[in-house]
Amino acid sequence: MKNTIFTGAGVAIVTPMNDDCSVNYDAYADLIEFQIENKVDAIISCGTTGESSTLSDEEHINVIKFAIEQTAGRVPVIAGTGSNDTKYAIELSTEAEALGADGLLLVTPYYNKTSQRGLIAHFSAIADRVKTSIILYSVQSRTGVNIAPETAMALSKCENIVAIKEASGNISQVAKIKALCGDNLDIYSGNDDQIVPLLSLGGKGVISVLANVAPEVTHNICQLYFDGKVKESAELQLEYLDLCNDLFVDVNPIPVKEALNMMGMKAGPCRMPLYEMTDEAKGKLAATMAKHGLL
Repeated sequence: MKNTIFTGAGVAIVTPMNDDCSVNYDAYADLIEFQIENKVDAIISCGTTGESSTLSDEEHINVIKFAIEQTAGRVPVIAGTGSNDTKYAIELSTEAEALGADGLLLVTPYYNKTSQRGLIAHFSAIADRVKTSIILYSVQSRTGVNIAPETAMALSKCENIVAIKEASGNISQVAKIKALCGDNLDIYSGNDDQIVPLLSLGGKGVISVLANVAPEVTHNICQLYFDGKVKESAELQLEYLDLCNDLFVDVNPIPVKEALNMMGMKAGPCRMPLYEMTDEAKGKLAATMAKHGLL
């Protein structure tokens, strides 16, 4: 059995921006403190929700460095270092490792894409160059590439490929990954509306958008399940299902940044081409947040 990086709720944390879309590190510090104070179990920096695709190379490393230093070992920090360029992913991963990241989140190659054989070669090449634990990230809706269960099994034979963030939405696929990999590959939900179903298949937790605005709730969904209170866990998941859905009323992370701004957390704007929500969508999101006592 491999070492588990974290159990419970990992937040796919936003990267706060100033009005000019430069990184707002003061707000980032506040967000990290808010997360830790409210029981988040891990910080995932520079993932999809962190707008990694529009960060410069220097910004990408600096944001990861800041998250590691601000967190100061209180919870694990997982650095998003995936790329559609294997060479660049290796460079980012080795730099994040040198900074002290507790784990690396590697998304499947996008746009140029690749075959399943190519995925094995790509991820294996990165794993060969670092010692840090790796979480694979399967999100076909974003990248056009799915990690097949058989591919996950092949990659689980790499000593430092320890987990997969499964955001396919396909519970049958998750079940097959678990059946093939057993304890050799931890599974995290990549969808906030499927936390409990993945936990029921042996999942270790979630890498969550919801946790940005409701970290303790997301933590509690997981912890209740781990404590054997499955009914209460499921009830809490279902109670917040409307908010999980409304945080995707527009392209992530547009709604979650808007939600944080409504809460006074100074997440700022998204970088273009992501664009602000309509007034109608903002009103819908605000009503749902108010219902849950977040405004």
